[in-house]
Amino acid sequence: MRQQSATVTPRVRGTERSAARRAELIAIGRRLFADTSYDALSMDDIARQAHVAKGLIYYYFQSKRGYYLAIIQDSVADLVTSAASGLDLPSVDRVHRTIDGYLRFAEHHQAAYRTIIGGGVGFDTEVQAIRDGVREAIVATIAEGAYGRTDIAPLARMGLIAWVCSVEGATLDWIARPGLSRETMRELLVKTLGGALRAIEELDPGHPAPPPARRD
Repeated sequence: MRQQSATVTPRVRGTERSAARRAELIAIGRRLFADTSYDALSMDDIARQAHVAKGLIYYYFQSKRGYYLAIIQDSVADLVTSAASGLDLPSVDRVHRTIDGYLRFAEHHQAAYRTIIGGGVGFDTEVQAIRDGVREAIVATIAEGAYGRTDIAPLARMGLIAWVCSVEGATLDWIARPGLSRETMRELLVKTLGGALRAIEELDPGHPAPPPARRD
């Protein structure tokens, strides 16, 4: 058993080092691509600015596209986790925090956000899957806060999806023409969500709008 342990330990350590190195490269890539589009950086540019050999990036990610996808997936992971957390918060606070986190992400990762919402480089089904995952996380957050559950009827889900899609378009315009503060933009989106929730209730009384979304 001692011999087996001696052979396994270095392998485990090697795996940990490999994972740490991969995470380090992704962190570097997040900084490089924060405000730079996919096409604007070559692999030579990336390797030079990251102070690593180009072969190392190929070793971990196989291609520039593979590297960029890994960066995008890592970039949105915090956003999705944040949207799914905070169940102990009042629903209004949770919605505000989720929308604010969404806008912060778009503001600080503009190139990645444009790629996600635009569908990637050309018709990129993997990037679209990432976008769809973000949409579903946001819809689940709003549904949980508004209705106390995520298994909502098709009409309610479509109403929330329509709101999320409008948020995407508005956010793209906001980062291109940042005339509003993030706080003002957040409040605007919260109020348009109230309108969406009231419209859902009108068409499906089984999904009543929560009190904060009602007009006095």
